[in-house]
Amino acid sequence: MNTPKDKRVAALLETVGRVQHPLQAAISPDGSLVAWSARSKEGTIIHLSSVNSPDHVKEKIIATKMKGLSANCGSTLPTWSPDGKSVAFLSTCTGKADAAGQAQIFIWSKADEQARQLTHVTGSIEAPAWSPDGKAIAFLFVENATRSAGALDAMKSPAGVIGEDGVEIQRVGAVDVATGAFSQVTPAGLHVYEFNWAPTSAQLAFVAAPPPGENTWWIAQLYVEPVSSAALRIGEPKSILNTTTIEGSLHNLQIAVPRWSPDGSKIAFIGGLMSDQGATGGDVYVIAATGGEPRNVTPDRTSTPVFLSWVDDGKIGIAEHLGGSSRIAVLDLQTGSDVPHLGGTFAESIGSGTDAMSISASRSSQSVALIRSSFDRAPEVWAGELENLKQISHLNDELKPAWGKTEDVEWSNEDYKVQGWLLYPANYDPNKKYPLIVFVHGGPSSAVQTRWPGASFGEAPFSALGYFVFMPNPRGSYGQGEKFTQANVKDFGYGDLRDVLAGMDVLEKRFPIDKEREGLTGWSYGGFMTMFGVTQTTRFKAAVAGAGISDWKSYYGENSIDQWMIPFFGKSVYDDPAVYAKSSAIEYIKNVKTPTLVVVGDRDGECPAPQSYEFWHALRAEGVKTQPVVYPNEGHGFRDPAHRVDVLERALNWFGSEMPAK
Repeated sequence: MNTPKDKRVAALLETVGRVQHPLQAAISPDGSLVAWSARSKEGTIIHLSSVNSPDHVKEKIIATKMKGLSANCGSTLPTWSPDGKSVAFLSTCTGKADAAGQAQIFIWSKADEQARQLTHVTGSIEAPAWSPDGKAIAFLFVENATRSAGALDAMKSPAGVIGEDGVEIQRVGAVDVATGAFSQVTPAGLHVYEFNWAPTSAQLAFVAAPPPGENTWWIAQLYVEPVSSAALRIGEPKSILNTTTIEGSLHNLQIAVPRWSPDGSKIAFIGGLMSDQGATGGDVYVIAATGGEPRNVTPDRTSTPVFLSWVDDGKIGIAEHLGGSSRIAVLDLQTGSDVPHLGGTFAESIGSGTDAMSISASRSSQSVALIRSSFDRAPEVWAGELENLKQISHLNDELKPAWGKTEDVEWSNEDYKVQGWLLYPANYDPNKKYPLIVFVHGGPSSAVQTRWPGASFGEAPFSALGYFVFMPNPRGSYGQGEKFTQANVKDFGYGDLRDVLAGMDVLEKRFPIDKEREGLTGWSYGGFMTMFGVTQTTRFKAAVAGAGISDWKSYYGENSIDQWMIPFFGKSVYDDPAVYAKSSAIEYIKNVKTPTLVVVGDRDGECPAPQSYEFWHALRAEGVKTQPVVYPNEGHGFRDPAHRVDVLERALNWFGSEMPAK
């Protein structure tokens, strides 16, 4: 599975593989410096660059100042101290062979340009955050972790008492900066997903739920807990918001990105219909730090806020999906409107490398740091004032796309405004006809944005090899407001598929598309849409279903994340099996004529392999050409590069053989 057999694929992957990805970017409190990490041949290292003179000031590489630097180690997640004198970061460069791969928190000082190791723990560390008084650093911690927290990684092989044995719980850990003393500061009975320090450094706000953490984010509550940063003294957490018990627009929905107001009286957060932890989207809510009724401060907004940060006690900065683009805005809580002339829209993906669409802002919020990427432009770090951003990194200046140009496409269907992206074939000739591949994104609460591709199964390779590639954001997606995101509730596969087909109608009228060579594919929810789509139409001549769902009824009892289904289906499968059957491809299997390749990981907890077995078995019984491919030791998101390449090559070969050029 290591070397592609197709020379065109090998050449394409070699081109894509040359990209250097900046991973995180953090601006200093005074806005003058950016600490950013990037992979290199020596490992992942952290750079320090001037915002005002990025091209003229020699970069300092924090990792090279560390003692005990070992081969193949890496340093990531730079985080500035509140006074701007130090940078905390994670590093596996501990110089200890018996601790290979174990990340620890280090602190680098501007004064002597030296780094010292602060923690000596065993387990996974994520999301380090300084207390506002600079006395402690808190982080997400899983003691003695055997895998990444969350449902994307491969599930443990089933053994023992399922759901009880071997459960790993993510808590907030904290370390005293002066002494290195370490404590776990949230209860052992709560799995914490996100947290935020209060401005006094005397409290934490966090989103948490009882374990197992893969399954309970969808019912997580918002807690506040007293925590003294000086001595890491801990109080009892108090739940101030439970969306399963409140009424109104947040009932049974998800919450994420809690952020204290500067005066400590309020907590803002994103609330909405979210299908995956980390893929945030919804409306902005504000609740008193002592609890009470949350207030939706962005009702009827026709975009999807993803990330937020307080500018002052009356204004909140927002990063959001707007159609398939990214927008930064500042919301005035008093007027309920965006502040004019503050912010901007980007026809690209943005983010600082922590939370989804996160923006690293200076203390005054006048300067920011972020990573920008699109199908046309490889990722680079940018920083400065929004209206005058400067390119900080120059990792990929020489890279050019090997695929075709990109176009933002909009159309209307059934009173909905719908958006998507179209990749042209490489070396496009309007006098020729081309095949079309439709890529449906996962989620469904998510959105396709234009971004530089990786070396794996995805849209760009098909464009590079002569296909039009259509990436729709149908109803259920982010980018058009919360009502649009909730428009496919109890209707999976119907309205969203009609949106996709209507978009194809528009494209066929505008472009030289060969209607006899149209294919359908996707992963996760896109895999479901592929399985369901071929039961509803014979328009597609070939399909590739990645980690799909064929039977929502059996899926309910097989997956590791059943809690996500209640907000989308209204009730459990035991209370309303008919609504699950309505959207199950297996119920309509006799309609399928489309040759379909089925791929899945054997330890996928989100979309378990039996769902793919069931679909393949049914197609085989009905005499439809099909092939199942199961990848060992893979979860929902494939980790093995060889497996990623193999999926891509199989998909390209499948479409090529089933939709040959005439």
